Amino acid sequence: MDHQAALASLFLPEGRLDPYPAYDVIRAHAPVFEAFDGRWFVTTHALTSRLLRDPGLRVADAADYDAFWPDWRQNRGVASVVLSMLQTNPPDHTRVRRAAAATFTARRVAAMRDVVAGQAEDLIEAMPSRTDFMSAFAYPLPIGVICALLGVPETDRAWFRQRAADLTVVLEPISTDEEMRLADVAGRDLEAYFTDLIKDRRRAPREDLTSALVAAHDDAPGAGLTGEELLANLVLLLVAGFETTTNLLGTGIQILLSHPGQADRLRADPDLASAFVEEILRYDSPVQLTSRFTTGPLDLGDGVRLGDGAELTLLLGAANRDPARYPDPHRFDPDRPNIQPVSFGGGAHYCLGAPLARLEAQVAFPMLLTRLPRLSLAGTAERRDRLVLRGYATLPVTTD
Repeated sequence: MDHQAALASLFLPEGRLDPYPAYDVIRAHAPVFEAFDGRWFVTTHALTSRLLRDPGLRVADAADYDAFWPDWRQNRGVASVVLSMLQTNPPDHTRVRRAAAATFTARRVAAMRDVVAGQAEDLIEAMPSRTDFMSAFAYPLPIGVICALLGVPETDRAWFRQRAADLTVVLEPISTDEEMRLADVAGRDLEAYFTDLIKDRRRAPREDLTSALVAAHDDAPGAGLTGEELLANLVLLLVAGFETTTNLLGTGIQILLSHPGQADRLRADPDLASAFVEEILRYDSPVQLTSRFTTGPLDLGDGVRLGDGAELTLLLGAANRDPARYPDPHRFDPDRPNIQPVSFGGGAHYCLGAPLARLEAQVAFPMLLTRLPRLSLAGTAERRDRLVLRGYATLPVTTD
């Protein structure tokens, strides 16, 4: 299989089940190469890390969508993503990110540890002896944590699960008309919910992230968030905070249970959790790729020089298993020195919720292994058919 065939396989369901052999072929061809009518694909850890932090690159924003899809705002799932900080460039991105970061602080995240632990313990106690891990734990824990952070009542949390899952299809390069219709419905439902929540927090602020973001909008006209940005970023925080962490938890427990010796180590020494989580992120990233555009000439080395407006697809999953950065990259090894996965991006668009995702995984994995010492895989797991967001739809386990 040559690199073009390997790349094409990623756009087929069977290729997406295990993209890593294709990544190996692509990476062996070149650190960066052109395909698909002028799109450039980046495969190595060194170049991916550099480009993620390059201030001369930008993301596709509302102006880009206006050019190739004038009616994109009519799909409210798409609008929720495009109008959020995820798809915004400076100076607007700088202003919005600053306002969000001032509320989504390290102190606020650290204070969530007891909430995470309490919710994880409740879910473990309620887990049936034979169950789908995704439904019993990997979905409800992050949705419960992000909803607690945002101040969403516990009675409403189950309502969010399918809507958040439906909306994430807009992050994928491949989707059906029906999936996009469901994303629109989900976007409208979530916008309506958060519009009401914003009104409620204006009347009666609380100690939650929604109240803090409303204050950032109301107290700093022109410097904080616009009303449209406030709404879009609340939707983003919910969806992004739920989906990627769900994938991290499901993939992580599958990896641990497939490596019983490593699971025993973590069970015996929960202080190893941080290193284990970083290796899980490297070994099978919940986000497999991201895109950037040049804003001027860009020298990529090896005689490759791009002009303005070139599109770069950064294959995060390939970079995380680059043998030039990680010897024997297909081996799960939490003892690797200096593990630095690119799974959460980098630079100005580094994932704002990365510390919370790491916290949830660091708390959850040791607790699952110690409270459920006989936890094991049972039956056939089913992958979600996604190119960008990699994770399981179902993951059968047994606890006895």
